[in-house]
Amino acid sequence: MIKTYSELITIPTFEERFEYCQTGQHVGKETFGGHRYLNQRFYSSPEWKRIRRSIIIRDNADDLAMDGYPIGGAVYIHHLNSIQVEDLIERKDWVLLPDFLVCTSFETHQALHYGYEPTRKDFAVRTPNDTAPWLLED
Repeated sequence: MIKTYSELITIPTFEERFEYCQTGQHVGKETFGGHRYLNQRFYSSPEWKRIRRSIIIRDNADDLAMDGYPIGGAVYIHHLNSIQVEDLIERKDWVLLPDFLVCTSFETHQALHYGYEPTRKDFAVRTPNDTAPWLLED
């Protein structure tokens, strides 16, 4: 089954989006092995950096592009369909297509790949001119 961003954004809840995006990998499963340099070269390329920036803007840096789930730290870009060594060697166009990419938090990205449930933090509601949201009462 080919997963797409177009389909993902029609899914109404974070939990259902998470389930849709899971890869079925597990810890210790070799993905790139001795070809890890291909993976590193790809993620350092100007093409990847450009598409990464555009995906963050498109998704408003929300986890799984879910409104109301802002990513509080580093933004990861998740390939909805797993990349294989051959895809990078053959320079497959689809690895840079926006319809196959989505923003995730580190925790969600790890959970998608390795099978545990993501931990979502509730963020304080921000208002204009609030300069110390950590002082808000619960």
